[in-house]
Amino acid sequence: MRKVRDLLAVLQKEDVQQSTTLVSNGCVDFRGNIADKRKTGGWNASLFVIVNEVAERLAFYAISINMVRYLIIEMHQSLPDAAAHINNWIGAAFVLTLLGAFVADAYLGRFKTMITYSCVYAVGMVLLTLSAAIDDLRPPPCIGHVCKPATGKQTAFLYFALGLIAFGTGGIKPCVSTFGADQFDIADEKELQKKSSFFNWFFFAISMGAILGVTVVIYIQTEHGWVWGFSIPTAAMMISIFVLVGGIRYYRYQKPTGSPFTRFAQVVVASIRNHKKGVQLKPSIQLYEVNTQASDIIGASKLPHSAQYRFLDKAAVITDHETSTTNRWRLCTVTQVEEFKSFIRILPIWASTMVMFINLAQTSTFFINQATIMNRELGHSFVIPAGSVSLFAAVSVLTLVPIYEGLAVPILRHYTGHKRGITSLQRIGVGLFISIFALGSAAVVEKDRRDNYPKPNSMSVFWLVPQFFLVGSGEVFTYVGLMEFFYDEASDGIRSISSAMFLTEIGMGSWLSSALVKIVGSATGGIDEGWLRNTLNTSQLDKFYWLIAGINVVNFSVFLFVSWRYKGRDRVGISRVRDETIAEVQDKSMVA
Repeated sequence: MRKVRDLLAVLQKEDVQQSTTLVSNGCVDFRGNIADKRKTGGWNASLFVIVNEVAERLAFYAISINMVRYLIIEMHQSLPDAAAHINNWIGAAFVLTLLGAFVADAYLGRFKTMITYSCVYAVGMVLLTLSAAIDDLRPPPCIGHVCKPATGKQTAFLYFALGLIAFGTGGIKPCVSTFGADQFDIADEKELQKKSSFFNWFFFAISMGAILGVTVVIYIQTEHGWVWGFSIPTAAMMISIFVLVGGIRYYRYQKPTGSPFTRFAQVVVASIRNHKKGVQLKPSIQLYEVNTQASDIIGASKLPHSAQYRFLDKAAVITDHETSTTNRWRLCTVTQVEEFKSFIRILPIWASTMVMFINLAQTSTFFINQATIMNRELGHSFVIPAGSVSLFAAVSVLTLVPIYEGLAVPILRHYTGHKRGITSLQRIGVGLFISIFALGSAAVVEKDRRDNYPKPNSMSVFWLVPQFFLVGSGEVFTYVGLMEFFYDEASDGIRSISSAMFLTEIGMGSWLSSALVKIVGSATGGIDEGWLRNTLNTSQLDKFYWLIAGINVVNFSVFLFVSWRYKGRDRVGISRVRDETIAEVQDKSMVA
């Protein structure tokens, strides 16, 4: 009997030990079992995600940075048109993240979505390479100053290839950072701190991919032609797929939770229906929640009731005891209502940080075109490719991320007590403030170049370093801050959608930049007499930069107000809600 008791004690101890090593967020391993922290997740899994991001971003930046020049040189488009087309393409790539996030959250899960869309992305890259390799897919070279425009079929083939790349990006981007963050259990204090570091190093990976794309790949393209310039990013994209697949056994997977937009619609419909019935939200009224440990949203934990946006609480009030509690178009759970609230809560921050990405759009358009007419000699025998000047921004990122993570965060954490040193909103605000000076610097340098160095190649390209460095510095703070904010403030069921909302800011910024180019061009005299002409020396690009700087000042003021008013998930006024299969309305007079 003693041996039996000892054996039972050992087994019980093993059960307790195993339970403490299982994740608390519902993630499963590749076999479908609750993930064990000892075998899955952490840095062992997220490193695959980070390496994948380096390869994928190398491909994207090598294409996006140089595509304006390709449209001008090979497809014979004007500078403003080419800049507008690329801004629109980048915009579409990031706005399509909403579709990719919907597919991930509702149907496939993040990992399967990433793999599926990566394959589409790779096909687009192959077609883009064919566009550069086959002469019939491009107009003939210019003869003197006479350049024959591309035919409709040639343009359609190129845009179809770019469309597939944009579609693929839209599926990958909202999932990859969220999937990486899923590898850390926020209920575990050690893993929570590692997750905070993950976002910094993930952004470091983006910048590393960008550096390789704008240096090695663009140099090869300059020296050996467009076919090589597109073939290498194509190979990098394919490698990224194999790297991602290589970590299958180490990952933690969140199950799809169903369509979040359907759940949002159900909350709106149910709350309006009950409002029309005269429901009054009195203190004594009870709100409906299922009587289970987990919520009825697959893979999502329950959320406590909050006092914010109280009108939506009417969706969780039972008005008829005869009504089925499973019809979510008539009765929603508190968790479902709170999920929608968490989405609404982030919208003001989303809207007030979008202008930052107008600045970012300039780095792949007008900043590059400034470099084309500046002295890019490095030594006696090497000329920096124009597209590679984006390296200046990427270097600032690679420099600042380790300094911020290794030095600034511990010091700030000591004084503020916050696990990240400063809050996500404070970090975003710092980035927005720096961005004002980035465009001011660009305006000063451009006016000096045009007035004092009118001859081509007379001004050193290194005068562009301050504007690139400041844009990159602003991005270090704002980009990472937004990644942290949208992940932390989202509930389990909408994490991909929330990440996609952040990424749509990049797309909207590109579209706003494109619209701004057209508006400024039209308002100032068009392509012949306006601020933005085919030739930079006759343009007034500095005034365009000052205009963007002014927009940044206004936007920063709006952000300060919005962030001051913002109430996060930990400050929304939590109230207790009784978990029960049917939450009764104690007095029928309350529903009148």
